Amino acid sequence: MKKPLYVAAIALAVAVGAGVYLNTGVAAAPASTFVLLDGSRKSTDDLKGKVTLVNFWATSCVTCVGEMPKVIATYDKYKSQGYDTLAVAMSYDPPSYVVNFAETRKLPFKVAIDNTGAVAKAWGGVELTPTTYVVNKRGQIVKRYVGEPDFAELHKLIEKLLAEA
Repeated sequence: MKKPLYVAAIALAVAVGAGVYLNTGVAAAPASTFVLLDGSRKSTDDLKGKVTLVNFWATSCVTCVGEMPKVIATYDKYKSQGYDTLAVAMSYDPPSYVVNFAETRKLPFKVAIDNTGAVAKAWGGVELTPTTYVVNKRGQIVKRYVGEPDFAELHKLIEKLLAEA
């Protein structure tokens, strides 16, 4: 008799937790350290105070390369209003390719290389690229996109988050 009650209690706890998550739509961004192309480091805490797009990508990902001009345009459109972008290259992406891509495309935002895969793992086990997270000013993930985002929808969300105190 104890086992069914135990299973039911766990199921209820999971359901309540999922309901809270789905209803609030936010979860704290995982504690991570991003190693930038210039060798400097940025932490998840550094994201607080701005609305930030965290984009996991790879130079070998056709969709990632295809969406990058839209990611740049979004950054350019909102950067003066408290918006930032952090592009995180996957661990399997050769660093020289990432540096070359960032330089030749003149990426205007910070680019990190996740050499060990620890950042992708911390952010929910990211394996598919592009995977993009929108983080609010409080450092909470409010949206996750797998594949290219609907940029019109993304812009509405960014504008809403920028307007929040």
